[in-house]
Amino acid sequence: MAAKVDALMDGLRADLVRLAGIPSVAFPGFPAEPVQEAHDLLVGLLRGAGVERVERIDLPGTAPVIFAEIPPPNPDAPTVLLYSHYDVQPPGDEELWDSPPFEPTPVEGGLRARGVADDKSNVIAHLGMLRAYEGRPPVGVKIVFEGQEEYGSPFDTYPPTDAERFACDAMVIADLGNLRPGTPTLTTGLRGAAEVVVEVRTLEEPRHSGEFGGAAPDALLVLLKALATLHDVQGDVAVEGLRREEWGGAAYTEEEFRELAGVRDGVPLIGGGSLGERLWSGPAITVVGLDAPGVDHAASAVVPYARAKLNLRFHPRQDPHEAQARLVDHLNSLTPFGVPLTVTPGDTGPGYEAATGGPAYRAALAALEEAWGAEPSYVATGGSIPLVNGLARAAPDAEVLLFGAQDSMCNLHAPNERVLFSELRNTVVAMCAFVERYAAGFRGRSQGGAAGV
Repeated sequence: MAAKVDALMDGLRADLVRLAGIPSVAFPGFPAEPVQEAHDLLVGLLRGAGVERVERIDLPGTAPVIFAEIPPPNPDAPTVLLYSHYDVQPPGDEELWDSPPFEPTPVEGGLRARGVADDKSNVIAHLGMLRAYEGRPPVGVKIVFEGQEEYGSPFDTYPPTDAERFACDAMVIADLGNLRPGTPTLTTGLRGAAEVVVEVRTLEEPRHSGEFGGAAPDALLVLLKALATLHDVQGDVAVEGLRREEWGGAAYTEEEFRELAGVRDGVPLIGGGSLGERLWSGPAITVVGLDAPGVDHAASAVVPYARAKLNLRFHPRQDPHEAQARLVDHLNSLTPFGVPLTVTPGDTGPGYEAATGGPAYRAALAALEEAWGAEPSYVATGGSIPLVNGLARAAPDAEVLLFGAQDSMCNLHAPNERVLFSELRNTVVAMCAFVERYAAGFRGRSQGGAAGV
């Protein structure tokens, strides 16, 4: 099958260029026409790959979701759901790009454009598998191409309300990729997320710092003293009850992480334990917003009001409301300088931990090794894919596999996003090998053979 995929690569690269050239940003303030254009292109590509049933799911306030289906070739064949999304992040400051973000530009070994890795390369990888089997793979296939994943939409919670449509034996969520290029990687955990706003009001209005400073309570000082309690002297989260465990999978080297995060020379990383523990199996609290007087226009006055927005990331298996409550309780227990805080919980999103060891998981491990010629690793991610939990609730017995054509160095959501063609090619090969091995395992079980692959 690898030779067949190689013969398809010129066409897949050309289709990726076409798709990446469409500015399909589904955020407010951006035109809707490019999102529809990307939708229409993919519908045509699916039909061209031999998919006869192609539908759209229209929900209020969101871009159309493409749903397509190929029935199983026989009663003993499993059904695999394939997911990716065709919308992209806004380009951000275009001055930081080496080429216009929606003019796909060749780079060494790949292609640069906004959304080319996240997630249009994975859309093309799914299409590549369908083309390799000429629209008749050895498994039943359900395809979900979402059109508003990056901004968020009601589709996140829709699948359980239409469970029959999304019923499957396994699903491949292709919105992720490898730890580094050339390292085949399965993602087995997604950290959860919660937001909390903390604010302080101490004075009716600003007061002269010379006349009143030293006795009048400074709201910003109160807030900073509260925020300083969230971490210990090493930089680890100091809020009780937030789950943290050792990490047993693969992880970045410190050098890789420093480069990826853009850490300045001489600045240490914070926290203790392995990088995997700090990034994936332990909590993180980040101050993502602060309302306070700006330095350039600051008056010599005691600050009467200050506010901060906190982003909490927590262990994949911790309940999101429990994790948020632990942070809220910690802040509510504080009265810096005797001043109470006003703490307001915001949105929460659950994490996810995939079951491992089942037939689909074993088939995926073997398929990744076949495609890359290297033993697969497993990682988690601090990001979130809200739809994963919705799909898992719709098909609770399905195995969930997270892999794809991205890699951690691809600059997703950042300037100069790129994808490597070697990763795209190997992902298509892995997809083909996965459905072949998974189907064979199902046939073996139905005939009384071993359940493994």
